[in-house]
Amino acid sequence: MVKTLLVASLVAGAALSAATATSAAAAANVVVAKDGSGNYTTVQAGINAISAGGTISIKPGTYREVISVPSGKTGITLRGTTGKASDVVIDYDNASGTKKPDGSTYGTSGSATATIAANGFTATALTFRNSFDRNAHPEIKDTQAVAVKTTGDRMVFDNVTFLGHQDTLYADTAAVGTVGRQYYRNCAISGDVDFLFGRATAVFDRATITALDRGSSSNNGFLTAASTRRSNPYGFLIVGSKVLSSAANASFYLGRPWHPGGDVDAIAQVLIRETSLPAAIKPAPWTDMSGFSWKDARFSEYRNTGPGAGTGTDRPQLPAAQAGNYTAQKYLAGGDGWNPVH
Repeated sequence: MVKTLLVASLVAGAALSAATATSAAAAANVVVAKDGSGNYTTVQAGINAISAGGTISIKPGTYREVISVPSGKTGITLRGTTGKASDVVIDYDNASGTKKPDGSTYGTSGSATATIAANGFTATALTFRNSFDRNAHPEIKDTQAVAVKTTGDRMVFDNVTFLGHQDTLYADTAAVGTVGRQYYRNCAISGDVDFLFGRATAVFDRATITALDRGSSSNNGFLTAASTRRSNPYGFLIVGSKVLSSAANASFYLGRPWHPGGDVDAIAQVLIRETSLPAAIKPAPWTDMSGFSWKDARFSEYRNTGPGAGTGTDRPQLPAAQAGNYTAQKYLAGGDGWNPVH
């Protein structure tokens, strides 16, 4: 009898171990599919289930949901299964001024379709969209509508599309004084007002950046609104990219300096180099913001091309002798030599 119980116990233990192993394997790699053919039907369910370092494969479809990747989910990957970014769309339509059920509003950060706080995060072959339509909601005055807010370090977005209007991509860090390095390779980003903004050290390499037409003949918007810390030599780098726009000639700024809450130590650093600029870019492409002069920020260009390129007093150029210190690798290396560039 004792022997029989022992054997039964061993069998049960083996079964439990097998079940645990199967569960662990599932948590390391999960599939999300709207049609039920995967492990989960929502992206957030996959995020909740995945273990640190795991991969979430997402089958084609539009996933209408707000997602959050918490800081504890380090090293995870979200990947579209087809390799085509437009096949997998994560979409929602909250704006800063959209009301919550309790009557309060979401605010800029709260409007994000995706909030990603984890270090070591990777996304590939998918689209993040905030589809808020300001024309359909004239009652909403605060129209910031973030597609993605990032606060992690060593983040890679490869072949990812970011769609929105005002404040499309909030490239931020976890806290003031904390570095957040983010590499956006072969990505497509669209928007109008301040649609690349934040405190992160962010490299946009071989990106396609579309400056949307708001119908103005004089000011359709601003590509960037960086809030780089004074102590950080590296903010935003747009390199080897192309900016597209159907907006009126000389109606778009390259950027303005954002000082959140009037923070005098937020000294924007933006370099746009070896990038094609459209005729929509203003001849004097940098401007002031909230009483802070663009001339006190760290704005520069280097060897840009296209009808929107130019030089002159209002277009600071990076000296050729310094060009080697402002490459994608230099921006991203940090103290640990991180180099995702290829």
